[in-house]
Amino acid sequence: MSDIRALLRRTAELASDFIESLDDRPVFPQTSVDELRKALGGPLPEEPTAPEDVVESLVAAADPGIVAMPSGRYFGFVIGGGLPAALAADWLTSAWDQNAGLYVGGPSASVVEQVVREWVCDLLGLPEDASLGLVTGTQMGSVTALAAARFRVLERAGWDAGRDGLSGAPRVRVLVGAQRHVTIDRALRLLGLGVPEVVPADGQGRLDAEALRAALAEGDGPTIVCAQAGEVNTGAFDPFDEIADASAAHGAWLHIDGAFGLWAAASPSLRHLVHGVERADSWITDAHKWLNVPYDSALVLCADPEAHRAAMTISASYLIQDDSQTVRDQVDWVPEFSRRARGFAVYAALRSLGRTGLAELVERTCGCARRFADGIVELEGVELINDVVLNQVLFRFESDVRTDEVLKAVQEAGDVWMSGTTWNGQRSIRVSVSNWQTDDDEIDLALEAFRTASQSPAHAPAR
Repeated sequence: MSDIRALLRRTAELASDFIESLDDRPVFPQTSVDELRKALGGPLPEEPTAPEDVVESLVAAADPGIVAMPSGRYFGFVIGGGLPAALAADWLTSAWDQNAGLYVGGPSASVVEQVVREWVCDLLGLPEDASLGLVTGTQMGSVTALAAARFRVLERAGWDAGRDGLSGAPRVRVLVGAQRHVTIDRALRLLGLGVPEVVPADGQGRLDAEALRAALAEGDGPTIVCAQAGEVNTGAFDPFDEIADASAAHGAWLHIDGAFGLWAAASPSLRHLVHGVERADSWITDAHKWLNVPYDSALVLCADPEAHRAAMTISASYLIQDDSQTVRDQVDWVPEFSRRARGFAVYAALRSLGRTGLAELVERTCGCARRFADGIVELEGVELINDVVLNQVLFRFESDVRTDEVLKAVQEAGDVWMSGTTWNGQRSIRVSVSNWQTDDDEIDLALEAFRTASQSPAHAPAR
């Protein structure tokens, strides 16, 4: 312990070296899996190794395989970076090492989550008494929210899922849009709810509200509807007011997957996109996307705290829990028993940005997406596929082969990185702008990368 200060100081220097390298290093590693296994592998040492040697050797061996994911030049998978305050708070979270399951495992960890709940409900325009859980990502967020939904819709049908399980229970109908995120399906599978009923979506991926209304009319009984704020390829938003009307008329629970799109509510100029979202029963959103909190961090909120708590809470004779309603035991709101105190980094990000800073971050990155869209269509053979309403740009070249070839050339050049996808059966390219550091310079770099790749003899269009 006498050397801990020197060790952490050196670790901070190495971490800072990485952060400072982000402007220059290739975005994606230029090494092979065999090289990484050789550097990182080998037999487990027989004897202890000094902590400083472990850290130095880890950095030396791992650095060639580290993706510059926190960089403003990374446009893949709707991934943010780490705001300085959030990164620092995340380090402190590891140092404090609180068990954020019970209030007695870390009173400050519990209280900071209460504050985050109040701030987030205010920023996103959600009910002020909504409950909150902090989970690893929106995958577990949907598991949590849909567990609450399962509890409530079955309870209304006279069935106690917590006591009696699902064997013999009324069937729960789950209706989803054709372009929902795959994590919804896995959450349903984990919860024993099976394959959902698919409702058609329009050309931008928005759930068809009239088709939903018709589908709801075809059956009755316990029902859950899943809608989406920000389709993962196009950024499109479902028509929430119409969906909420249809769900309410049928007595269905409405769940909103807003992994990144829900943060549009924090922007005065984009808030119209989520109009009606406050009428839902549950919501999920990632903090490690647009809020730019280090991995892993997501929020699940529920307008029915009683159902939320009933689906998640647990007790044991040895636990010290408080029934006075004055303190918050985090284990009541998430599937995890013991967990990291994720609230500190979320708190730091929100406090660092403030209301205006968060709005600026969202609006600037959306502006960058529009700027990229305006520039990419100037290249020969490019078709813009989506209406750029948020931070997603979806485009392709005139053939699947050329689309993949140009994307591969851009990725291998290393200046920027984004992913490919398939949309309506055609190969496409998806640019996601969500990093707090991305500005016009990074967009210019991305456009130049595509310009160079598309005009090279190997990837020029056939004539």
